[in-house]
Amino acid sequence: MPKNPAISIALAQCNPTVGDIDYNVQLIRDERTAAAKQGAHVVVFPELAVTGYPPEDMVLRPAFQRRAMRAVQELAGDTKDGGPAMLVGGIWVGDDKQLYNAIFYLADGDIQTIQSKVDLPNYGVFDEARVFHTNGTLPKTITINGIRVGVIICEDTWTPRVARALMQDGAEILISSNASPYEITKAAV
Repeated sequence: MPKNPAISIALAQCNPTVGDIDYNVQLIRDERTAAAKQGAHVVVFPELAVTGYPPEDMVLRPAFQRRAMRAVQELAGDTKDGGPAMLVGGIWVGDDKQLYNAIFYLADGDIQTIQSKVDLPNYGVFDEARVFHTNGTLPKTITINGIRVGVIICEDTWTPRVARALMQDGAEILISSNASPYEITKAAV
């Protein structure tokens, strides 16, 4: 651990295209390259950046699931170059064969952590409870450049239990990966 830990975080506020995994992977790579030039330790991408948001019923197709998971593994391989780590949103089929909305911590050429969204929204334009079926478990912190980081996925920000669990696990900073359809009144909310 560094004597005086510090972390430089790049926020990739990019616009992935729903369903175009190849385009989204290139977009993620381009954003990571830009963040590397700025000296970032980690780049944070939107929720479901690999698939685009909201992917709706596409995520139910096994071929789409396989391609999305393969894309995450490819992106993990990119991190063996010593450049910035990534927090990338995507889908994952767990060992339990359930489909999850997840965020991946990619570093040192591998998937270091897979964290699944705890609170799946099912109101208004959000239909995640129907397509993902399974809520994630309360997350643990990850260490990035000596800092204990808690990662929250979108809707998990709106309820205190996820942040509370991360704080109890020693989080020094919370990062929320979000992606929502445009809403004119969101800033006021």
